[in-house]
Order: sequence, then C-alpha cells, then structure tokens
Amino acid sequence: MIKTNAMRLLDAKKVHNEPHEYDAEVTDGCAVADMLGEPRERVFKTLVTESGKGEYLVFVVPVCHELDLKAAARAAGVKSVAMIKQKELEPLTGYVHGGCSPVGMKKRFRTFFDESARSFDTIFVSAGKRGVQMEVSPAALADFCRASFAPLAAE
Repeated sequence: MIKTNAMRLLDAKKVHNEPHEYDAEVTDGCAVADMLGEPRERVFKTLVTESGKGEYLVFVVPVCHELDLKAAARAAGVKSVAMIKQKELEPLTGYVHGGCSPVGMKKRFRTFFDESARSFDTIFVSAGKRGVQMEVSPAALADFCRASFAPLAAE
C-alpha cells in the first residue's frame, strides 16, 4: 500500500490514518466517494482560498458541497475570501488539483473544517496524491492541522 508524505507526517505524530486507493483519473469528489463505497457526506475536499488582504486560507468541506464563501470569511474573521486559480495551487501548496491534502502543504495556512466532520468517527480526505484518500479521525486531523470547525458548506 502506498504511503504519501501527508500520511508520513501524520504517522510521525502518531495520528492513525488508513489509506484507500481509487482510480487516479477520477477527480470528481462525488465520484470518488462512490468509488470508495462511502457516504458522500463522509468524504471531504480541501479548498484553498485567498482573503481580500492576501492571506491564504484552507477550507475542508464535504465533496459534493460547495464552499459558502461568506460563511468561510466569517469563520476566518476576514471581509471576503475567493478561490485561488487552479494554476496557483501546485506552486503554493505542492499539491495538484484532485490531490490536495490539508496535511503537508509547503506552508502552514489557517485551516477550517466544515462542522459536519465532527459527526463522524472518521472522515476521508486526500492523502496528497490523486488516487489515494486517507481515513482519519476528524478531531485528530483538526488538532494536527490546528484547524477549527465552522459551518462552511453551502446548502
């Protein structure tokens, strides 16, 4: 089984994570959840935004939901946030679209998890490579990422 850098970082801090592989050509989050045979509400995507003041912020929301930008700005205590351009993702984080993990970015950014993650014992997030998700406790993951929970997903 593959071990990604994100998984190694969690292992080093004794944060249990379980890898799950799927077809790396699939980048649609809803399809990934279906391929894993997991409820879509339990599989999360990592989104990178920029505040109006140029601060990069990371939001982790269920794969089939959009990020509510106003709720995200409220959670971060900023006036506004906007999604970064896809071409900016890899130079900024070290991750490609479809393989962005909240763990192991080039720099540590303020991170926020949708509050729905707390209702599960474990959730799935990208392990930092297309085709690999890792199953991990949301509380342990949020603690590792120094993340807070807030309502973030658009209805």
